[in-house]
Amino acid sequence: MFVDSHCHLSFPELATELPQIREAMARAQVDRALCICTTLEEFETVHGLALAYDNFWASVGVHPDNEGVTEPGLQDLVDRSGLPRVVAIGETGLDYYQMDERKGGRSIADLEWQRQRFRTHIRAARQVGKPLIIHTRAASADTIAILKEEGEDGSAGCAGGVFHCFTETAEVARAALDLGFYISFSGIITFKNAQDLRDVAAFVPADRLLIETDSPYLAPVPFRGKTNNPSYVPYVARQIAEVRKMPLEDVAKATSDNFERLFKGVVV
Repeated sequence: MFVDSHCHLSFPELATELPQIREAMARAQVDRALCICTTLEEFETVHGLALAYDNFWASVGVHPDNEGVTEPGLQDLVDRSGLPRVVAIGETGLDYYQMDERKGGRSIADLEWQRQRFRTHIRAARQVGKPLIIHTRAASADTIAILKEEGEDGSAGCAGGVFHCFTETAEVARAALDLGFYISFSGIITFKNAQDLRDVAAFVPADRLLIETDSPYLAPVPFRGKTNNPSYVPYVARQIAEVRKMPLEDVAKATSDNFERLFKGVVV
């Protein structure tokens, strides 16, 4: 019924609890999940989850904010994306959030390595015809600009993909939609101070919506502050149903159908 389109089951907070998490998913009618890769070093573990369970799939990519890890070359991404049950490239994108405090006072210009890494992922996705999983934080203008520069305009031959864990404005959502991308909402949409985000969720067309947990982070209300897991994704769906004035079952069906349309081959 429900699909978690973005989770990190390989992270230590969740990896040791997988049997219990899978039982909780079954009780909550969460029948599929996409396990997201954030480093090449992590890929074998993420891919192993997809190979071990028939309702898990995997991505391959290096998170924009990860330093001190193997830098992905185009062929690294292309080769791994061709393995069984790998359905997406990412997560990738740009993250400028609190860069001065976290990056020793560096400027946006100093983050050219992020932009080059992002371009490598886009080129790999276009080459293999698989969608991008986009992370953008405090960097939406550059994210949109680079996608356009790399030819992502929603036309034939584009990779497309999803802006995951969306926290940007309606204007950014419109720009992403214009490029052919989907928009995915996480537990943040349930937070008390997230009315602007709920307004965006009401605006996004039903055939471009996805839901996710981004677990182990961002647990939805009433679990905020606790470790998140895919069994909580129905709480995201309920919030979307409320703001869109739709039956919960319709949100579940729409987001599941969208998941299948974007990530080919994810039918159990």
